Amino acid sequence: MLINNKQMVFQIEGRTFHCALDVTMNYIGGKWKSVVLWYLLGQTRRFSELKKLIPSITEKMLSLQLKELEADGIVCRTVYPQVPPKVEYALTDFGRELTPIIEAMAKWGRNTGKNRGKLVELGSKKTERKPRPAKA
Repeated sequence: MLINNKQMVFQIEGRTFHCALDVTMNYIGGKWKSVVLWYLLGQTRRFSELKKLIPSITEKMLSLQLKELEADGIVCRTVYPQVPPKVEYALTDFGRELTPIIEAMAKWGRNTGKNRGKLVELGSKKTERKPRPAKA
């Protein structure tokens, strides 16, 4: 990035980022992280709750995304010593700083969905699905 006519980079934990957006996407990029963060905005959730809210994600991928978000300090994981074990996930103070970004992304997505598509109820007969390619 160019600041005062000087080429600058961010160095964070041994990684080099060439622009501020690169830093942000490092933390919340990918298909699932922003979705997980959306469902953690404002409330603590258990793993099973997140899985029900995001039915397309595999348990393995959800676990991986939560571990990465925890390692980055965005999500905290609380384990309660009981049988069966109870584990809850919540945003940290650092993670809550992402709230306006996640909300802005959701607003853009809602507007784009309304303007370029249509809102349909899941499971309704009007839900359009793309045909699966034939297996070879």
